[in-house]
Amino acid sequence: MNAGPHPGRRPGPDQAAADVRAAGRLVSAHYPEATGAVLGGSAARGRSTPGSDLDITVLLPDGGVRRRELLRHDGRLAEVFLNSRSDLRTAFAESRTTRRATALFLFADSIVLLDPDGQVETLRHEAKALLAAGPDPLTGPERDAGRALLTDLVDDLTDTGPHSDPHEQLAVADRVLREAAELLTAHHRTWNGAGKWLPRRLRAADPDLGRRLLDGHLVLARHADPTALTDSAVRVLNLTGGTLREGYIER
Repeated sequence: MNAGPHPGRRPGPDQAAADVRAAGRLVSAHYPEATGAVLGGSAARGRSTPGSDLDITVLLPDGGVRRRELLRHDGRLAEVFLNSRSDLRTAFAESRTTRRATALFLFADSIVLLDPDGQVETLRHEAKALLAAGPDPLTGPERDAGRALLTDLVDDLTDTGPHSDPHEQLAVADRVLREAAELLTAHHRTWNGAGKWLPRRLRAADPDLGRRLLDGHLVLARHADPTALTDSAVRVLNLTGGTLREGYIER
């Protein structure tokens, strides 16, 4: 996560080293029971700024309470995910069906802070293997549900234009982009994302159609013209079986 850019400062090796030291001090001070810990997110990729928060995953002993905490230590804001080994493996497995791999990415693309008995390194290897394998394929009912929902949203968006209520149009457009991204990434068996990760994952899944969706959304936001976004969403529907209206039954 990121608390916002820090004007005039760019990430570098000194910042990366400072992040690791700060994260290590935080874990020692707040989680003495930890059996392992990693630093993930932008800090692990060497892309943080002094204004970035720290994404830390802490491994708890068996029976520890799974939770997420936001705290500040030595002036640095941190988002801490606490899990036992079984909890973390459950989160890894859930990622395959939800197709959002936050826990996998945080653990696989990480810097080890604490690993006295090798548990963390074992879990990092598992996370990397699951990321490489990709999410589960769409089931038939999942695909049809996604097609029916996106078809309905595209119909709503097609009915808007420059003279429509701009708030309603933007709300529908945001939902069209999100549902089209979920269907397209799932079609390609690649990972989906939310927030800033939605465009990143979308472009990675399908550079051409992903860009068309994002550009269409931008055109609508700037000019209230839904044409490019609806056309791109229909392309997604055609890839995944076409529009779905009459005859669809949700069970």
